[in-house]
Amino acid sequence: MKTRLILVGSLFMALAVGFGAFGAHIVVDILTQSRFDVYQTAVAYHFYHAIGILIIGVLSATSAKESKWLMWAGYLLASGIIIFCGSLYTLTLTDTAWLGAITPIGGLAFILGWICVAVGSTELW
Repeated sequence: MKTRLILVGSLFMALAVGFGAFGAHIVVDILTQSRFDVYQTAVAYHFYHAIGILIIGVLSATSAKESKWLMWAGYLLASGIIIFCGSLYTLTLTDTAWLGAITPIGGLAFILGWICVAVGSTELW
């Protein structure tokens, strides 16, 4: 589990770079400014939380103790990337407005994930 978080975080980082480059070179010319702003928000949150998964992986790998809280934090941040960022990417690229209704679920996953990091980090002391 410990190194799996580093793998998952690295793969999410690679995807974030890809989505960012796709946005900067292709999407920017086909979206309205407001839809492109939403796309950029998705890319930013994708990066932030992929870095978070990497940090959780490093915390887990360097700790002598296993933390179920950190494991759940990784799952929640990954779920948040898929739901929050994925819904925003899809919403902006397909103009499927109803996807905005599920975006907050991803945001909640981010919040819960960071709370799990806070609780899990206390187990490492």
